[in-house]
Amino acid sequence: MTELMYVPDAEGDWEPATEIHAGRHNPASQASMFQSAAWPLISLALLSVDLAAVARRLRLTLETSWDGHGTVRAAFFVLDGTDFVVTHHEGDAPGTHVWTRKGGPIDSATCVGGLLAALGVGPEAVSYSVWGSGTDLSHVPAAWGRGRARPVWSRQEFWENFKRRPGMFVTRVSFESVTGFLTGYDVAAEGALLNGFQEWLAAGLGSGGNLVWWALAAELAFPDGRPAEPWSHEDDQHAVGGLFRLLDEFFEHLGGDPKADSRTLPT
Repeated sequence: MTELMYVPDAEGDWEPATEIHAGRHNPASQASMFQSAAWPLISLALLSVDLAAVARRLRLTLETSWDGHGTVRAAFFVLDGTDFVVTHHEGDAPGTHVWTRKGGPIDSATCVGGLLAALGVGPEAVSYSVWGSGTDLSHVPAAWGRGRARPVWSRQEFWENFKRRPGMFVTRVSFESVTGFLTGYDVAAEGALLNGFQEWLAAGLGSGGNLVWWALAAELAFPDGRPAEPWSHEDDQHAVGGLFRLLDEFFEHLGGDPKADSRTLPT
């Protein structure tokens, strides 16, 4: 039998690894299973139903973990092509918080509508949500980390408006300005718009996993090789049109369109 070696106890000034703050002494920093598996999450709604009842209905296994807001029970599952997480934090008001891990302009109301149908309950079960006119976000749980007081454009609304009238968002519609604006939007939205786009493009091309998404989009726009820079106006507009088509197909793919297949990217 192998003899185990002695490991000394923590140093006297080491904090618990879960307590993350400046000036820490413990060299380790621990995240919960929930945080590691789920970040970033996009909050969708609070349902006035018990989490245990949701798990019972869908035969889910609830996992117990913790995060910066205390103990949390959660279940990760896929329903109608959408990744859902349902949670309840210790100390929160009764109910089930619904999140999604999907990127792209997924229509939030449609996603939750499918979940409600699977649960066998109606829209009256939605206590509040992050979509639609009249949304009440005045009592958003601390775990959501949100403080919005008024409804904002959904990602679907943003994308439809942007691709229809890009000149409202950028001073000159070019491949460089469009990709720069979308990158900025995605950063501000914590990856909610373009999450997975680079991987999807690389999978379709069969290469380029180490390239940024706009380089992959340009490669698809010019399969015979990128033109010399500076691009002509025609080449620039060709690249913009190709990018918009790729994004539309990617968002259809995220929405569960069986015809949208990452292995058959347009060229």
